[in-house]
Amino acid sequence: MHAITLAVADVARSAEFYRALLGIDGSGVIGTEFPSTETQAGGTTAMFTLDDGLIVSVYGRDDMAKDSGVALADGPAATIGHFVDSQADAEAFLDRARIAGATMLAAPYTRPWGMWSGFFQDPDGHLWEVVANPGGGAPEDAKPAE
Repeated sequence: MHAITLAVADVARSAEFYRALLGIDGSGVIGTEFPSTETQAGGTTAMFTLDDGLIVSVYGRDDMAKDSGVALADGPAATIGHFVDSQADAEAFLDRARIAGATMLAAPYTRPWGMWSGFFQDPDGHLWEVVANPGGGAPEDAKPAE
């Protein structure tokens, strides 16, 4: 997988949120010279390339629906997972999300299998899970908390 594109209501607002959350400038809002029409999607987007090369982009909901020919879901249907090495790193990421304007959900907690996680939603309702994976191994190798 090389890119994840999120359908958003306002590309500029989402670009600002993800710039603050991810701590990187990204492309800024680009493609505004290609406005949408009644039947064709526009080209306005913003892209953020993560350290591992994955691109996270934000793209207008109406444009994504026109591009794909599919009616988009109203609520979250998946989570975006962010794995870190420690609970302190996870807490710092959750704090950054809150400061950036995320909606914080239920309090984070330690799962029975030992991973600590918390959830938030971006301004468009996309659901994020931040997971502290202290052992750094594969999730299927996690041991129950003692």
